[in-house]
Amino acid sequence: MLLRQVTFTVHLQESGYLLAVDDESHGYPAAMPYGWRCGPATPSSAVILATTDTGPVTLILRLHDTPPPPDNSTQWEPVEELSLRPEGYAVRVLVLGSGDVSERWPVHEAPLQAPEDAPWVRLRLHCRAEHSEPGLGDRGERHLVQLWPAPPTPPVHPPLAAADIRARATYEDAAGRPVEEYTRSYTVITDCSGNDAARVGRAGRARSPAVARIADIVYETAATAAPGDA
Repeated sequence: MLLRQVTFTVHLQESGYLLAVDDESHGYPAAMPYGWRCGPATPSSAVILATTDTGPVTLILRLHDTPPPPDNSTQWEPVEELSLRPEGYAVRVLVLGSGDVSERWPVHEAPLQAPEDAPWVRLRLHCRAEHSEPGLGDRGERHLVQLWPAPPTPPVHPPLAAADIRARATYEDAAGRPVEEYTRSYTVITDCSGNDAARVGRAGRARSPAVARIADIVYETAATAAPGDA
């Protein structure tokens, strides 16, 4: 039986979103399910990919108390399924942005709560985009997510192509590298006859030898030229 449905529009960026059944904090997933629509991010969350690169996607979240049949009300892509182990009971949507992960939920809707006595929850994902080619803006995309308590069973996904396997490996390699800390210094010369240019040359702030030489020349010119000289 359907217990509750929540429908809202979320504005995605290029990396999709997380659907989590927990109260944990989340960062970017260590792996991306390229070739599939969804895959595990953590034991309690799934990463879901969209056709829409940057734009709106309509989400329909349905909570059931027993296994529902797949939705046949529209021409969905082949459905995918996986099992989640809740670490809390709030169903959450977190957008993978440019360097951050931010939670999105309609302010007019109460939180969606998974059954508190369910050690596992099954997720079934239906997707459809009116414009199937990936791109920016409104692609007419909808995702229907069905959730219900159920023991863990093997996931349901389409077979992977070789290109998807290579894309996954590339992502995992990049995600596993440490972030290099670095700084960049820029010298901006705004006045060739004033004290600002002289200070740039004296401080030696330029990192490029070519820029450092320009700063020295400007400093020498500023130190020897009288105000008003041509």
